[in-house]
Amino acid sequence: MTAPQAEIAPVRVTAPQVAGEGAPQEAGGPTPTPTTTTAVAPAGAAPSVAAPSGAAGSAVRASGPLYLGVRHHGPGSARAVRGALEARRPAVVLIEGPPEADALLPLAADDGMRPPVALLAHAVDDPGRAAFWPFADFSPEWVAIRWALDHGAAVRFIDLPAAHTLAATDPTWGDGEEDEADQGVRIDPIAELARAAGYDDPERWWEDVVELRGAADPVTPFEALADAMDALRETYGHGGHARDLVREAYMRIQLRAARKEFGDDVAVVCGAWHVPALIRRTTATADRALLKGLPKVKTEMTWVPWTHRRLARRSGYGAGIDAPGWYGHLFAAPDRPIERWMTKVAGLLRAEDTMVSSAHVIEAVRLAETLAAMRGRPLAGLGETTDAVRAVMCDGSDIRLDLVRDRLVVGDVLGEVPAAAPAVPLQRDLARLQRSLRLRPEAQERELELDLRKENDAARSRMLHRLGLLGIGWGTPVAGRGSTGTFRESWRLRWEPELHVRVAEAGVWGTTVESAATAKAEARALEATALADVTALAEQCLLGGLGGALPVVMTALADRAALDTDVAHLAQALPALARSLRYGDVRATDTAALGEVAAGLAERICVGLPPACTGLDTDAAVEMRGHLDGVHGALQLLTDNAGLPGRWAGVLRGLAARDSVPGTIRGRAARLLLDEGGLDEDEAARLMSLALSPGTPPADAAAWIEGFVGGASGGGMLLVHDERLLGLVDTWLTGVTADAFTDVLPLLRRTFSAYEPGVRRTLGELVARGPSATADRAEAGLPGFGSGLDEERADGVLPVLTLILGDIDMVGVDR
Repeated sequence: MTAPQAEIAPVRVTAPQVAGEGAPQEAGGPTPTPTTTTAVAPAGAAPSVAAPSGAAGSAVRASGPLYLGVRHHGPGSARAVRGALEARRPAVVLIEGPPEADALLPLAADDGMRPPVALLAHAVDDPGRAAFWPFADFSPEWVAIRWALDHGAAVRFIDLPAAHTLAATDPTWGDGEEDEADQGVRIDPIAELARAAGYDDPERWWEDVVELRGAADPVTPFEALADAMDALRETYGHGGHARDLVREAYMRIQLRAARKEFGDDVAVVCGAWHVPALIRRTTATADRALLKGLPKVKTEMTWVPWTHRRLARRSGYGAGIDAPGWYGHLFAAPDRPIERWMTKVAGLLRAEDTMVSSAHVIEAVRLAETLAAMRGRPLAGLGETTDAVRAVMCDGSDIRLDLVRDRLVVGDVLGEVPAAAPAVPLQRDLARLQRSLRLRPEAQERELELDLRKENDAARSRMLHRLGLLGIGWGTPVAGRGSTGTFRESWRLRWEPELHVRVAEAGVWGTTVESAATAKAEARALEATALADVTALAEQCLLGGLGGALPVVMTALADRAALDTDVAHLAQALPALARSLRYGDVRATDTAALGEVAAGLAERICVGLPPACTGLDTDAAVEMRGHLDGVHGALQLLTDNAGLPGRWAGVLRGLAARDSVPGTIRGRAARLLLDEGGLDEDEAARLMSLALSPGTPPADAAAWIEGFVGGASGGGMLLVHDERLLGLVDTWLTGVTADAFTDVLPLLRRTFSAYEPGVRRTLGELVARGPSATADRAEAGLPGFGSGLDEERADGVLPVLTLILGDIDMVGVDR
């Protein structure tokens, strides 16, 4: 099992890239986020650690302040902190963390506060520059906070203020020579201690000597760990983390202030790496000198929900805990943890329809304990329980084991914060919308199906589209499993903690979701240079119901459309406009101005597309074929202009018959005409025979085939039902020379591999059977199909079709 990293330094984020605060992964040095550490005496391992002097350990137990050096996010560490506080009962508890959050500490006792949560600090003038300090219910810092609040003790944060931490990207703070020094000797204190104890895995050592052991005297573990850290700091100094010296200077200043107010009745909960530095005697003048001239930014702080999945990530906002769900279980189940864990695993597997009995649970517990004994461990850890679950409950299957890891070892726990927590106005409006629309943020990914005919679902859709425009990616549109009509939408939702930063960033645009999205849409319309960007923005405005932004967007759209002469750009922009018109109809939005722009673009495309399709190389032809498909689909939606369908059909005929047009575009034009009834089957067969004639280069013929029957156009079923076309393709393919066949094979494989397996099988059977005995397909028939139309059987489907199509007519959408 991987124990957490060692220090409560914040996770710092500077937009647009998320970056963690670099620091030692040890019991108390600066690492990205609070990870729990305190410890049970290093059973037998401490004596092997570079002969500690014992001075730090004596200071821990002395009558002065109680120093509780921890490694963050560990259940054994958290219990040790709680035991030491109960034994000493200090008047004030000082905790490593940003002092700006002192005013927020009383909220930790609120009934609405449920870990995991995090303190969020962001720069007022640059909300994207943010830092998090996460806490789980098994974090020693959280345990210390709750103990102080429950027992009436004062509680304060004493780490370097967030105002300096967020300013650390300034060239005068943390870059240059200091960074070069940091890159020199960055040590991991836990790894050093594990090596001294003869372990090759530092996380296993920590689990053995801390998480899986107990101590009768709650202070003893902190003595041993303080002595070990004292020895390490004597050898390595700041361990390659010169910035710690500044942080520790500030901590000492805050410690002096607390002792002046409360005497020695003080407890300090901090990373164990810092304990020797806090105990060391220095002058206040020297400490203030280290803090002089630090860069500073104005900051705001609040509590935000966190997730176990975020705690399990080592980069960005994560804390580097591989198994937060396991840690939470150990903290909540101090007695018989292995038996309780195996019961949880059995419950999960049963819920997934896996046969797991009580006997499986008993045997898994026995195996885990046996493995621990064989490996010389004090108790079964995550490694032993995982091996036992794989062997006994999962039958050796890693697929089931991955489910256990995802749902239990990590988990999807999402914390909660009370409504009284400070928040930017935009966050409060978003929370109000989430409550009124009954759309609760969840850490676990889920799919949401919306019926836009229902008022609540339509409002949900507008909110999600507005958030997407603001860059708050709570939901992602996905293809729905049901109806493809314009009155349905499907979303994949997952709330991630960093979205709180995105909300703070978006707060500069407005105080409500609607006003902020409107302001940002207007700004983007004025800044956009590409026509496709403006049309996509117009679509977003209609989807989000942002009627206030449409005038500005439409003006920008008309200006860009009038100036852009590139047919590819026009073709790329038209589909979004057509979709916008369709969505506008469904959402009762006035789209008259949008329709005029779309009609103008369509006319210009009809004029400019034929010459734009000549003389193209292979890659450009494939790209233009995509534009051709997009324009064709868009024109099906522009039904108000009666002349467009005829003009477009003429364009397709010209493309299909022009030899200077690449084969893939000619084949696609012929196929589109065939699908729309503008080309009969005989004419389609004639065009194919010309394209596949001996005088046509094989590569060009293969490209024509790909355009005609390739991709997701349903070309496979067309070949199944039209034996003449299949015969033409088969005859051409069998006549290709060996050298040419090698050249066209990749293209043909790409074409036919896109078909469904059943279609490919049927085509193979037809080719193996050979051509029909008669030329008349209707008389010969095809496998699975009758030789003619059975009107009586065909009439049998009419009642069902009437029921389905009648229901669709009632809601006014296309069949």
